[in-house]
Amino acid sequence: MPFFGLGLHVLIALFFAVHAMRSGQQMYWLFVLFSFPLLGSIVYFLVIYLPNSRLDHGARKVVAAAAKTLDPTRELREARAAFEYTPTAQNQMRLAGALLESGQALDAAQNYDACLRGPFAADLDIRLGAARSYFACERFAEAITHLEFVRRTNADFRAEQVSLLLAQALGGAGRRSEARAEFESTIARFGSFESRAEYAIWAATSGDTPTAARLHVELEAAMARWNRHTRELNRPLLRRLSAAVEANGR
Repeated sequence: MPFFGLGLHVLIALFFAVHAMRSGQQMYWLFVLFSFPLLGSIVYFLVIYLPNSRLDHGARKVVAAAAKTLDPTRELREARAAFEYTPTAQNQMRLAGALLESGQALDAAQNYDACLRGPFAADLDIRLGAARSYFACERFAEAITHLEFVRRTNADFRAEQVSLLLAQALGGAGRRSEARAEFESTIARFGSFESRAEYAIWAATSGDTPTAARLHVELEAAMARWNRHTRELNRPLLRRLSAAVEANGR
């Protein structure tokens, strides 16, 4: 039995090695797979194989989180290397996205802006990425400008994400009545848990205790029907909501 187990591990490692070669992965994966057949196969499965398979959105989020935990700078390293080797607009977009995900929002914004100086000036994905980056930098006016461009160009383009981010940016810019109207519009149109939670966070941090309390009751009712998996997926949002509510109650 021990010999059979060892053979199975090697076969699995061989399967992943073939996948690594066919999909153009870095050659160090072959060393990892054959030096540590069991552990190497598990790591390869989580970091490379599973994220590229056909999974539902929730599973993809779990896998992406696991991959980021195992190698948090991998995408940024690869995106930077790709742009340095071939400085195309597509590679700069990828680099900007990786910078934003790694918390380097200002660098991300500068790279998105560079992509907008040329034939991709009207690209809505780049505009949205730039808006997200400027919002993360708390440069709300620039974020609002990009989001309004997106909405004027195509009102249906990622409508909920654009509307929610615009509401948050308006709130950050101190345009309270406009922010409130945008939050209310987002909830009326989409009714998602995220839109209610973000509105509750804004209301709590803005000192609007009645609105925050009303939304918190609605959110608690929704969370009562959640399973553990759903709660885990929303943990970062719930942590921010809890912090905002506690701060408002002091």
